[in-house]
Amino acid sequence: MSEAAVIGARPARVETGKFWILPPAALLALLFFYPLALIARQAFFDDSGMANVAEVTRVLHSRFFLNALINTVSISVAATAGCLIVGLVLALILAFVPFPGSRFVARLIDTFIALPTFLVTLAFTFLYGSAGMLNAGLMEAFSLPLPPVNFLYSSWGVVLAEVTVYTPFILRPLLAAFSLVDRGQIEAASVLGARPLRIVRQVILPAAIPALIAGGSLCLLLTVNEFGIVLFIGAKGVITLPLLIYGKAIQESQYQVACIIAVINIALSLGLFGLYRFAAGRLGA
Repeated sequence: MSEAAVIGARPARVETGKFWILPPAALLALLFFYPLALIARQAFFDDSGMANVAEVTRVLHSRFFLNALINTVSISVAATAGCLIVGLVLALILAFVPFPGSRFVARLIDTFIALPTFLVTLAFTFLYGSAGMLNAGLMEAFSLPLPPVNFLYSSWGVVLAEVTVYTPFILRPLLAAFSLVDRGQIEAASVLGARPLRIVRQVILPAAIPALIAGGSLCLLLTVNEFGIVLFIGAKGVITLPLLIYGKAIQESQYQVACIIAVINIALSLGLFGLYRFAAGRLGA
């Protein structure tokens, strides 16, 4: 009886572990949600606090916004498709075609993740620019008055640079997926007379689909928000959403227009991030 009374008299222990959420929540609110709220307020409300629907409608129907949206989507889709094709071919070679130095090649490709994007565009300028090595060699060899290769300063130059930068984001999950493929199934299909293309299509690719979806959605997210490559190449008439936000905010001081476009860009990015997390979850990441 006395022991039960002692147990009942003990003060309830305060669970302090649940309070550890406060520091990261406060930091997240200060560094992310508060600036995001300021951008949203600047986008949808005027200085007097009234909703500015007319300005939002004007920006969303403007030619400069629609052109930037079309450029952003078309470039990111083309770059993602290029990354998927190049990454798949490289992954198949590195995983199933043994050759000396394959690990070194895979790690060398991975180094592109660590390189700043402007470095790749600078290298492309030296190679394919108007005064680059390729044009200089062709002009000297064929006595041409003008540079014959000028794709770099167009949307295709941006796509090529983005494919070079972001292909490793496809290659890594594909190599991880290919490492789980049962080599016995490949050998059995080969013994039964299946050609290499049929083995790839029916045995290898089904295991690679989740990795392709996860890597492709990540590449789509990254290319939609790419700023440095587009700015550094300076392709004529190629204005994407991040570049348009920079131009409206920094060069033209139209902060409300920049905030409206930024909100659209954020919504697009969050949607693509949700797609990436869904695909990564299906992959088992």
